[in-house]
Amino acid sequence: MEPLEKKLKIASLGSSFAAGPDIPPQIEPIDAGRSGQNYPHLLAKHLNADLTDLTVSGATLLNITVHPQSTPFSETFPPQISGLPEDTNIITLTAGGNDLGYIGGMISDACGERFQITPLSPSQLAERFGGVLDKIHKRAPRARVYLVEYLAVLGPDTKADVDIPLNQERIEHYRQVASVLQHAYAAVEEGRSDWCERVPIHELSQGHALGSKEPWVGGFVNGPLLHPNLNGMKAVAEILVERVRKTLASKASL
Repeated sequence: MEPLEKKLKIASLGSSFAAGPDIPPQIEPIDAGRSGQNYPHLLAKHLNADLTDLTVSGATLLNITVHPQSTPFSETFPPQISGLPEDTNIITLTAGGNDLGYIGGMISDACGERFQITPLSPSQLAERFGGVLDKIHKRAPRARVYLVEYLAVLGPDTKADVDIPLNQERIEHYRQVASVLQHAYAAVEEGRSDWCERVPIHELSQGHALGSKEPWVGGFVNGPLLHPNLNGMKAVAEILVERVRKTLASKASL
């Protein structure tokens, strides 16, 4: 009898765009804002893989590798990398937005409040992001890392003061923040392509941003507020499944 193939091991790191706050079911630990139907869980189900979901809503890049993360409900999470299995086959990473005050800034701005953060410059963000990636690779050197970009929130169909309570000038500001984030994802992939792959979710989801017929993110009327909805998570998972299967098929043919 031939031995059974080992199940793939997937680990997911990152912030709320991976964790899935307000998408039921919310699973333990509740303070993480983590859904049992986020894209990591859906990906693992598609591939019949074991999953270690370490995502925590609100995480910065440094919460992944260096700094413990305290939540509003007093729970503290250790740096996510401390829970990363060294024999992981696949790692997904969605992070960086909180280092720029991206979604938090948009929500505060729309509510007429000032968001207190000193955002990183594009070069600082890329440098920090690269350092995180290198530490992940050092801990799990055999894993392929998928850099999963943020779903688009402000797309070509998004109308100022209609789809989001922001004027056009503020919409353009946050489009620029999103652009900085995209460029960081592209920059850190360079020189690491042997084990790292960017998944251009932001570009692929432009037709599903706020104001579109089928948005993949929630707005101020239908949540989750400026975060992926279930359809968005399903779309990201399907894109990832195709990428992962292509990689596995390529390895099998060698």
